[in-house]
Amino acid sequence: MPFPSSPPARSGPRRRILLAVAPAALLAAGCSAGPGKPEDGGSGRPSAADRTRARAAADSRELAERYDAVVAAHPGLAGRLGPLRAEVAAHARAFGEGGAAKASPSASPSPSGSGTAAAASPAPTRAAVPVKEKDALAELAVAEREIADRRTRELLDAADELARLLASVAAAGAAHVYLLTEAGR
Repeated sequence: MPFPSSPPARSGPRRRILLAVAPAALLAAGCSAGPGKPEDGGSGRPSAADRTRARAAADSRELAERYDAVVAAHPGLAGRLGPLRAEVAAHARAFGEGGAAKASPSASPSPSGSGTAAAASPAPTRAAVPVKEKDALAELAVAEREIADRRTRELLDAADELARLLASVAAAGAAHVYLLTEAGR
C-alpha cells in the first residue's frame, strides 16, 4: 500500500506563527497610543485620568483626617495607627502629583457615577468618632475597604501608570483593613 505524498511546502508564514505573533502585535499597537492627545478634546476640562487622580487624592486626604480624628479621640491608638496614617498621607501625595490634583489640592472630589456613601458623607469630626476603640477601628476599616474597592473598580479604566498606582494603593488599603480588623480583636 503506497503512502500518500506529502503536501507541497508552503512559502510564507505558517498559521502557528501568525497565531503566536498576532496577539503580541495587537498588544504593541494598543500600547503605543500614548498620552499624545488630551482626552478632553481641547475643551479645557480635566481628563478622566486627572479627575480620577484628584478623586483618589481627596479620598486619601479625607481618610488621613479620619485617622487624625480617631487618634485625637483615642490617644492610646496613636502607636498602632501612626504608620497606617503616614502611608495614607503618602498615598495622597502620590496621587497629588498628577495634573488636576496638583492644581487644586484642596478641591473636593468631583461628582461621579460611583455615588458611594463615603463620597456623599462629610469627613467625620472628633464628635463623630465612636466612644469605643474597637468601634473606631471598625469604622476606619470600613472606610479603607470602601476606598480600596473604589480604586480597584477605577483601575480597570485607567491608563497604565495610573492603573498601577491605583492597584498598589488599593492593595495597601486592603492590608490596612486587615491590620485594623486584627488590631480591633
